[in-house]
Amino acid sequence: MKLFDLSGEVAVVIGATGVLGGALAEGLAAAGAKIAVLGRNAERGEARVKAIQAKGGTAAFFAADAISRCSLGEAHEQLEAKLGAPTILINAAGGNDPKVTVTADHPFESIKLEDWQANFDMNLAGGVLLPCQEFGPAMCQRGKGSIINIASASAHLPLSRVVTYSAAKAAVLNLSKFLAREWATKGVRVNTITPGFFPAEQNRKLLFNEDGSPTARTQSIWGHTPMKRFGESHELIGATVFLASHAASSFITGTDIVVDGGFLSQTI
Repeated sequence: MKLFDLSGEVAVVIGATGVLGGALAEGLAAAGAKIAVLGRNAERGEARVKAIQAKGGTAAFFAADAISRCSLGEAHEQLEAKLGAPTILINAAGGNDPKVTVTADHPFESIKLEDWQANFDMNLAGGVLLPCQEFGPAMCQRGKGSIINIASASAHLPLSRVVTYSAAKAAVLNLSKFLAREWATKGVRVNTITPGFFPAEQNRKLLFNEDGSPTARTQSIWGHTPMKRFGESHELIGATVFLASHAASSFITGTDIVVDGGFLSQTI
């Protein structure tokens, strides 16, 4: 039995135009899956497709806005016609927003409701709810599917400053467990991965100064991480391929795999 062979699988990776989602897309392709790269940025999406194809993989880009059910539906129809019916769904869209980041000049009580709602919706509705509503039922009808939602260390411990993002990611964990229970008898598994701290577009300004030196926040994170470093995007691939593979994880649903260098295990 080849536990980690994804040949014949079709993986939809929402957010594959970003650093972490892109790494997961390339990792799934290396394991043999056909990749549907979904995102809003066509230039970055096509670049991700070319990177996968350059290594011998199969991939295609489909423009989609994760916060729009209509947009997701159009992409679903197009990708199924080109690549086949999806059997794997990776929800890696989301991020923080300066408008809802707490600072000395922008305290919690000054956050506007519309800004809170926009960021919360991007991470929960666009990060899990709408994609699962679009792709999940078809997987249930076919009796096969693995859905992997990307959570965050801040879903477990409410980190300073990123309050809206943290609240939304905590909801991602809860909603994922709900769906795992709902779809368990229909052949569809739903799990989450909790990354620790991985530098990406949405958090770079919080982690590094303009000259590239680490911020005080970064020093604090490293001090709380037993491995004393940030994660690298490729270090999320193993957990993703494991959860995507029916052969390797057929009895695993409703669980969360933490890839954080020990961050959540550290106390004092």
